[in-house]
Amino acid sequence: MAGNNGLLEVTDDNFASEVEAGEGLRVIDFWAEWCGPCRIIGPIVADLASDYSDKGVKVGKLDVDANQRTASRFNVLSIPTIIFFKNGEEVGRHVGLAPKKNLAKKIESFL
Repeated sequence: MAGNNGLLEVTDDNFASEVEAGEGLRVIDFWAEWCGPCRIIGPIVADLASDYSDKGVKVGKLDVDANQRTASRFNVLSIPTIIFFKNGEEVGRHVGLAPKKNLAKKIESFL
């Protein structure tokens, strides 16, 4: 389900339908409210959602505290972790902070 900022709100319950069943590229930010670096990268992720919406890329956020099953399934041990999925399969990930241009390059590499 998309929030008012264009970001998908991904949960344990909708992960299969929003990410794994989707065609194209999905970029999912695994984060938590208490995580300082997550708050820094959050606006970058929102910008990427806006920048790439016309290219069919869907960007979402998954709160690891509220959705521990999915975070555990993908072995997310540090946050922020951004996982890139293409046609439902993980094709890459980035752990930690990164400038917008670096994340944009990674997205472009999967298009």
